[in-house]
Amino acid sequence: MDFLTNDKLLIVGAAGMIGSNMAQTAIMMKLTPNICLYDPYAPALEGVAEEMRQCGFQGVNITATSDVKEAFTGAKYIVSSGGAARKAGMTREDLLKGNAQIAEDFGKNIRQYCPDAKHVVVIFNPADITGLITLIYSGLKPSQVSTLAALDSTRLRNELAKYFHISPDEVVNTRTYGGHGEQMAVFASTTTVAGQPLSEIIGTKALPEQEWEEMKQRVVQGGKNIIDLRGRSSFQSPAYLSIEMIAAAMGGKPFTWPVGTYVDNGRYNHVMMAMETTVDKNGVTVHPVQGTPEEEKALDQSYHHLCVLRDEVISMGVLPPISDWNKLNPNLK
Repeated sequence: MDFLTNDKLLIVGAAGMIGSNMAQTAIMMKLTPNICLYDPYAPALEGVAEEMRQCGFQGVNITATSDVKEAFTGAKYIVSSGGAARKAGMTREDLLKGNAQIAEDFGKNIRQYCPDAKHVVVIFNPADITGLITLIYSGLKPSQVSTLAALDSTRLRNELAKYFHISPDEVVNTRTYGGHGEQMAVFASTTTVAGQPLSEIIGTKALPEQEWEEMKQRVVQGGKNIIDLRGRSSFQSPAYLSIEMIAAAMGGKPFTWPVGTYVDNGRYNHVMMAMETTVDKNGVTVHPVQGTPEEEKALDQSYHHLCVLRDEVISMGVLPPISDWNKLNPNLK
């Protein structure tokens, strides 16, 4: 059978809904015959592995383990949804601190057991921070670690397609940049709708300004809307997009939605944030982001919000001061 690669793909957090969907998607897309499922919770992990085996897939060797060394050793590609979900009574700081520690351990496991990994995708929240922590502790190059940010852009595409009652394929180049969540920068200037620039439609009868502002809020609150509708957080869309990302890194079709990537370019420094990017066999390549003055201002605000989160993690002691990052990872100057 034809696979993109024979290299080992490790799925971290495979017992969860995102992780199990990632596993099935990776197998169906024929990425590699060598797939390892890892999760600390062994019973549910074995259940996922049994389900995958019972699908009757051909040519795929599915292994499952709760042993960190066994899971990470020899892994060349890794996708992790292995963070904790926010639960009732938890503050944002509680989630940040818990998942920051998970990200630190994740990065250290990469450094110890698979330092020659080719690409890592981080999708557990807050991904801008967990991805940054993973990069620093893993010792990998910035181009080798990416985070899932495309979901915000695909949500914007979906909202516009629904509003105008057209095929999503007629909505081209929707883009959100910066952080994920309340502080994301939603761009209109990049998008065309049925061939017409979106920026020329906003403020007309076709799309009044107030409707556009409400649409942007629906994009920002896209995850909450899924919870309201389904009673649980998103799992199918993040699973699919993250596997598309790792497939691109394996040499498949390039991934051209924005991804979270390490940025240190003089304007935005020492953060992981969604930028205009391409993911391919060479990893992440960052392209210039250009927007209107208002969009640029929103992106600046998003960047400053990420700096606050980063500095909060530094104050927790999870990350050292920025000046010491290159002692942990010489690829960061």
